[in-house]
Amino acid sequence: MQTDIDPRSLIGRKAFDRNGAKIGTVDEVYLDDATGEPEWAAVRTGLFSRDAFVPLEPSELAVEGLRVPYDRKLIKDAPDFGVGRHLSPEQELQLYHHYRLDISAPVSDSRSPSPSPSPGEDLGRVAGSPD
Repeated sequence: MQTDIDPRSLIGRKAFDRNGAKIGTVDEVYLDDATGEPEWAAVRTGLFSRDAFVPLEPSELAVEGLRVPYDRKLIKDAPDFGVGRHLSPEQELQLYHHYRLDISAPVSDSRSPSPSPSPGEDLGRVAGSPD
């Protein structure tokens, strides 16, 4: 994802799965405590539903909203940690495993690379919402 995007601009945007199906609306954005980079988004999956955490890398921000390169079912089956507080290192590791993300792979694209969090790093809460 583009690192020059203000994470607060993601809140309230629609999120879509890899097939273009709407999965919900971005409710909160979680920042890596060490780097300050947006790392995860909590997507409200329905009016009376829960928030599903989705990785912002390798997701893309498009005109229509956030495009998450995973199937809707995988996203909805993500571990439920609730929102409004830090993700613990254990919770983050569970998300990495759920999405089969390589936590040791460096970022390699045309943008300036930002360090990937280690499984022991605590992820900060929420860009743009009051504590």
